[in-house]
Amino acid sequence: MAGLSLKVTARSRKGLKGLPPSIELPGDATIDDAKIAVAKAVKLSDYNRIGIFDPVSKKTLKDRKSLLRDQPEVVKRGELLVKDLGLQIGWRLVYCIEYLGPLLFHPFFLGVRKQLYLGVYPLIKNVVPTPINRTGELSFAQQAAFVMIMLHFLKRELETMFLHKFSANTMPFAYIFRNSFFYWTFAGLLGALELYAPYSPAALIESTPTNDYVAYAGIALYVFGEVANFDVHYYLAHLRKPGETARKLPHGHGFSLVTCPNYMFEIIAWIGIVLVTRSPSLLVFITIGSYMMWKWGWGKEKAYRKQFGDKYKKKRSVILPGLL
Repeated sequence: MAGLSLKVTARSRKGLKGLPPSIELPGDATIDDAKIAVAKAVKLSDYNRIGIFDPVSKKTLKDRKSLLRDQPEVVKRGELLVKDLGLQIGWRLVYCIEYLGPLLFHPFFLGVRKQLYLGVYPLIKNVVPTPINRTGELSFAQQAAFVMIMLHFLKRELETMFLHKFSANTMPFAYIFRNSFFYWTFAGLLGALELYAPYSPAALIESTPTNDYVAYAGIALYVFGEVANFDVHYYLAHLRKPGETARKLPHGHGFSLVTCPNYMFEIIAWIGIVLVTRSPSLLVFITIGSYMMWKWGWGKEKAYRKQFGDKYKKKRSVILPGLL
């Protein structure tokens, strides 16, 4: 197989002293191979710092296992556009840190609820509802919510550690604070602070586990959403057989309905949690999250259309059938 001789162009000279004018790579070289070669040439110990970009669109070539010869503009122009991305952190660790916030905040506020909430109640009693249970004991909705939220994020942590595969090894370290803010603030701090208060909507639901049909509907949606979401994640993790590098079109498992059924089932699970808790904080969390997933979903839809052309059945809805 003929090798590749590629011109190397710096998108930014920062951190790329000694960049060679060109590099020689084998014909079956991957994006990772190109990163390793460039990093070696400029004496960077972590090749993940090297970003490889399409020389025309200037977009990052994210799939590190894809072959350079399958990148049409790279081959056509015989050029690699590269940049030093700075200090990196592994994507697996990024997600583990993101999901850790809710796992810390919810047990914390649950543990201090009697001291914290009943202690401040006299100061805010004119602006919050009167607690039904002044002892600070949890309602059924609060107990169910704690279990549901903890199981959700434990599932996310375990999937991140043992199931998910990532097209990129790392991301810039500075982004970890931006990425973690959403989960730590909305699902963690604000969600837990509101949820376990004796004057929260979840605490004020005047029903019992035997007749709260809305809560039971929410629990059913939650279980369905979590199981279906895991099914999609498991399917995607095993879509390509060991050694395969070409992208494959997913089928079944909700992919006939929307572009990203994992997002659809994620939303369904959170709708279940909101039905159980009637929590405005968690409603804000999943509303913002749905918008973010909708944007990611359209990015995935456009990528499918571009890569697979007529082989791909275009979707009008990317995360919720007929809605988003």
